[in-house]
Amino acid sequence: MADWDIKKLRILRTLQELGTVTATAEALHMTPSAVSQQLTGLAKALGVTLLTAHGRRVRLTDAAHLVLRHADAVFAQLERADAELLGYLQGEAGQVRVGAFSTAIPALVVPAVQELRRTHPGLSVAVREAEAEAAYELLAEGSVDLALSLAAHAPTPRDPRFSRVSLLADPLDVALPAGHPLAAEPGLRLADLAGEPWIFGSSGPWSQITTTACESAGFVPEQAHAAADWSAIWAMVAAGMGVALVPRMAMAGGIGAFDRGPRGERGGPGGSGGAGVALRVLHADQPRRHVVAA
Repeated sequence: MADWDIKKLRILRTLQELGTVTATAEALHMTPSAVSQQLTGLAKALGVTLLTAHGRRVRLTDAAHLVLRHADAVFAQLERADAELLGYLQGEAGQVRVGAFSTAIPALVVPAVQELRRTHPGLSVAVREAEAEAAYELLAEGSVDLALSLAAHAPTPRDPRFSRVSLLADPLDVALPAGHPLAAEPGLRLADLAGEPWIFGSSGPWSQITTTACESAGFVPEQAHAAADWSAIWAMVAAGMGVALVPRMAMAGGIGAFDRGPRGERGGPGGSGGAGVALRVLHADQPRRHVVAA
C-alpha cells in the first residue's frame, strides 16, 4: 500500500492552489528546496510522477490531480473528525454511561436523556439499571461514567475516586388501602400506623429506608410481606394486605395514573380485587430519601 503522508499531501495541495514552489514555500514557512524535497519524497512513496517541468515553473501531472482528488476527501474527513473531537472535549459529543436505581430511571434519567437529545444531539446515553452499592462498583471499575444511588449507599465526600453531587430529597408518602380507617384521617402521622402490617423489601436500601423512617417516628414496623417491586407492593396495598412507604419518584415509574383523593391527597386508580389505594402525604413527618450522583 502506498504511503499517504498527510503533511506532504498538504504541500501538494498548496502548490496546486498557489501555482509555484516559491509561493508554496512562503505560505508554509518553508524553503523552496524543502518543498521540492517533500514532494519528491511523496512521489517516491506513491510510486508516481507528480510534477513535470514547464519552463521555470512546474506543472502537476494527471497522477497528481488524481492523488489530490482523494486527498481532498481525506482532508474533509479529518476536518469532520477534528470537529467531533472538539465536541467530545467540550462535552458536546460522545457517550455517557449511566448506572441508576430503578425509580431514578423514569423520574430523572429519562427526562435528562430527552433534554440532551434537544440540547446536545452529539451526546448519546447508555443506561444500566443498578441498585445501591452495585452502581458504585460499576463506577469504580469504569463500567459507567455516572452513578445514581441513595445517600446511604453512596461513597463519602472524602472518597478521592469520585466527585459526589447531592441531587434531591425524594419525599416518602404512605400508601393505604382506600377503605382503611385512617385513609381520610386529617393530619396523618407515621406513628399512627405503628400497629399496621407493613410491606417492604426483605433487604437492601428500601428495607433500611422504611425501618429508619418508622424508627424515627418511634416504632419498629412489623413486616407482613416482603417485596421490592413497586407494582407488587402497590397491588398488595390495594388488596388490603398492608401499608407501605412509597417514594414520589416511584410515581414517575408508572405505578398508576392518580386521581385526587380525600383532602387533596392522591388516590390510586384501583388495584387487584377492585380495591383502590389512598396515597397520603405525611406533612407532619416529611420522611425523605436522599438521591446522590457520583
